[in-house]
Amino acid sequence: MVHKAHSPGFLKLADEARARVREVGIADVKARLDRGETFHFVDVREDSEWDEDRCRGASHLGRGVLERDVETTIPAKDADIVLYCGGGFRSALAAEVLQRMGYRRVASMAGGIRAWREAGYPLEKGKTRGRKR
Repeated sequence: MVHKAHSPGFLKLADEARARVREVGIADVKARLDRGETFHFVDVREDSEWDEDRCRGASHLGRGVLERDVETTIPAKDADIVLYCGGGFRSALAAEVLQRMGYRRVASMAGGIRAWREAGYPLEKGKTRGRKR
């Protein structure tokens, strides 16, 4: 799904990143959560988006601070990481950056939280204390 606000240059960068990163579907992520699998499920959206709602079970590491804070938050380069954003574009760019930083098991959730919402999957709403930044 293409959002009207996305510029052609951004879409080109995101499409190039998507070709170089692993994408996983929302059903796969939800199934992993339902099975109780251990992995980092990370929302890379802006703070205001996180404050509105988020996929249940996710932590927050906004795109603006990702490169600065990821090694403190997730120090193991072989950690299993699934990133998501609004529609799957920013998370693809973020996954590519993490790969460049040496993370070997990172994926972007295709469709982002929009697809998650449309599927009726569980959300958490409202601001939370102590969120990861």
